[in-house]
Amino acid sequence: MIETRDLTKMYGDLYALDRLTLRLEKGDVYGFIGPNGAGKTTTMRILATLLNPTWGEATVCGYSIYNGSKDIRRVMGYMPDFFGVYDDMKVTEYLEFFAAAYRIKGAERRKKCEQVLELVDLSYKRDALVTSLSRGMTQRLGLARVLLHEPQVLLLDEPASGLDPRARIEMYELLKELRNMGKTILVSSHILPELAKVCNKIGIIERGKLLFDGDVESAKRQILQRTILKVMVGDGRNLEAKQHLEAHSTVEKIEHNAEDDVLLVTLRDGNHDGSFVADTLVQKGFRLKMLREEEVNLEDVFMGITKGITN
Repeated sequence: MIETRDLTKMYGDLYALDRLTLRLEKGDVYGFIGPNGAGKTTTMRILATLLNPTWGEATVCGYSIYNGSKDIRRVMGYMPDFFGVYDDMKVTEYLEFFAAAYRIKGAERRKKCEQVLELVDLSYKRDALVTSLSRGMTQRLGLARVLLHEPQVLLLDEPASGLDPRARIEMYELLKELRNMGKTILVSSHILPELAKVCNKIGIIERGKLLFDGDVESAKRQILQRTILKVMVGDGRNLEAKQHLEAHSTVEKIEHNAEDDVLLVTLRDGNHDGSFVADTLVQKGFRLKMLREEEVNLEDVFMGITKGITN
C-alpha cells in the first residue's frame, strides 16, 4: 500500500530525510516515532504529494508520487498536526463543504457526512459551530473530514497532540476501529504507550534516518537482549536467596535493588526459562513473594535506539 525507496529530502546541505526505505502492507497500522525535527512530517507531506523529494521513489497503492498525485489523493486521507478550520461554519456545513470538494453530491453527500460523524462520535455536535468545539472534538472533526471519500490509506500526523488523557484514549480507540475496518494507517505520535496498543509495526526515525523498522516485540528484544527476572522473597531473606541463585549455571549476574528490596536476576544469553528460580527457592525453604520478567515498554525502546539528536 505504501512503499518508499531511498526517499531523500535536502534543504541545502541538511538532510531532512535520508534515504528512507519502508513498506506498509494492506491493513498495517504503522507507528512512526521520532523526536521533533526527525523527518516524520516531511515523510507524510511527500507521501501526500504536498512536497517533492530531492530524490528517491515512493508509491501509494501502486501510484507514484511523481506522476500519480491525483490518483494518490483519491485513495489517501491526510490529517496534519495542525489544520485550518472555518470557525463560522456549523459542523455539518464544514463536512458538506469538503464532501462537495470530493464531488460527493446530493443525498449521498448528507449520508456520508452523517456516517463519518457517527464514526467519530460527533453526531450530537452536528449543528454546533466549529469554533465552539474543544481541541479533542476538533481533532475528531479533522479525522471525519479525511474519511469522507473512504480512503484506503490514512496519514495521521500527531492526531493526539494537545489532547487531554480522556480525549487521547478516545482517539486511539477510534484508530483501533479504523484498523478493524481494514484501513492502512501511518500514524506519528509522541504518546508511546497508547501507540504500542494500536500498531502492529513501528519505525523509529532520527535525524532523517530510519533506525528501526519492524514489530514492537522485535524492538523490545533489540533493547533487552537478555532475560531479566525480578525476584522477591519473604522475611527479608533476599540476600540469602541471592547466594543460592548465583550457583545456577544459567545465571549471569544478580543485582540487589535495595530501594525496592528486589533481586534482578539476569540470565545468560540464549536462556529465557526462569522456572528454576521458583523451584530452587521453594526447595530451599524460601517464601516466594514475586517472580516476574522485567518488561520493556515503547518509551524504553525509543530511548534505547535514539540518541536525542535532531536536525
